[in-house]
Amino acid sequence: MTSSKTTHIRYLIVAMLFVVSCFSYGDRVALSIAGTAMEREFALGPVRLGFLLSGFSWAYVLGQLPSGGLLDRFGSKRVYGISIICWTVCAFLIGLAGYLAAAWIFSAIFVLRLISGLAQSPVFPGNGRIVAAWFPTAERGGASAIFNASQYFALVVFAPLFGWLTHTYGWRSCFWFMGVLGFALAFAWSKVIYNVKDHPLISPAEIETIEKGGGLVNVDRMAGGRSGSNPLTWTGVRKLLGERMLVGIYLGQFCITTLTYFFITWFPVYLVQARHLSLIRGGLAVALPALCGSVGGVLGGICSDALLRHGHSLTFARKAPIIAGMLLSVTMIACNYTNVQAMVMFLMSLAFFGKGFGALGWTVIADTSPKELIGLNGGLFNLFGNIAGITTPIIIGYLVKRTGSFNSALVFVGLTALLAIFSYLVIVGEIKRLELRSADTGTAM
Repeated sequence: MTSSKTTHIRYLIVAMLFVVSCFSYGDRVALSIAGTAMEREFALGPVRLGFLLSGFSWAYVLGQLPSGGLLDRFGSKRVYGISIICWTVCAFLIGLAGYLAAAWIFSAIFVLRLISGLAQSPVFPGNGRIVAAWFPTAERGGASAIFNASQYFALVVFAPLFGWLTHTYGWRSCFWFMGVLGFALAFAWSKVIYNVKDHPLISPAEIETIEKGGGLVNVDRMAGGRSGSNPLTWTGVRKLLGERMLVGIYLGQFCITTLTYFFITWFPVYLVQARHLSLIRGGLAVALPALCGSVGGVLGGICSDALLRHGHSLTFARKAPIIAGMLLSVTMIACNYTNVQAMVMFLMSLAFFGKGFGALGWTVIADTSPKELIGLNGGLFNLFGNIAGITTPIIIGYLVKRTGSFNSALVFVGLTALLAIFSYLVIVGEIKRLELRSADTGTAM
């Protein structure tokens, strides 16, 4: 450990979280970009494609509580690192599955997407847990916004790349590309991520800054079986679900994640099928709204932290960007009333910016989670949020099949943004950290 000067290792940590999260979302985006080519090659139709796009989320949702408990018990570095390796292997296998007999391809890819979803279930609970440990309260909004912006930046980088790969080498190449880089990512993770007090490059001054500012620097030192208790308990789950504030946050995240899954699943298909862009142009067109979402995501966190530093309450500092962002997201409905491509891209970019600006859920979870159940609460939060990953692709698939257009789909997505506003204004109430008695976490699952 260095001792001569103050370090800023926490910024390296959040940069690593951003990169890994980009690859996690890149893995999800691959199927969305490749989906149009797969739909033509295998005659899937919008409903079957919708189920294929949702396959990842079925297991991703089911894995949230177990992954949250595993993070609390064994620590973020170990569980997260295994996660990266597992989803990388799945990406390779999906590319190979394209060579199976036609009757088996849909089932094989669906199963592999299930496994990939299960493997990636620790990613965002792990991100939230690492940020809670490495960052003081006044910096968490920006830090969480950075890793959360990965979902938008992944589209900026991977949508054009996958569009080109699919056009040039076929859809299978997208998954092989992710597989090769995934192993390099796992190696980098093992060299960068440590517990706060165990990092070989951190200075005592930085540890003091983090700890005095409210960072939970010992959270992973209680993991790895050293704490003597198993935080994965039904009592803990019941306690969390009994808190009105958390229920409102969970509902809000479901609504916000509905917007996310529209953009990373059906939005590229919308541009190709409804707006008649080519596969390559569609991939490039996805990048502009996604870039706006990435900028909005970072600005939302910075704005929230700035409000906090200027004396506003934690409740106001977190809620104001969420409400403003969701109001901007509703503007996507106006795309139904214009045939001008430039106007469609402007409205979608504005909606995507708003979605990013208001996506402070992980910051709120870092602010409110009981210290003993950070991983479990993050897993529960992500479970409810990513139910939208199941419902959104399927609902939109049925709406498109039933109506023959995307108009009702855009209305559906816009209305969920309004529901997110209702949840934070009416249900959540004051945002504060929960304190649990030891008896609240005592019954093993």
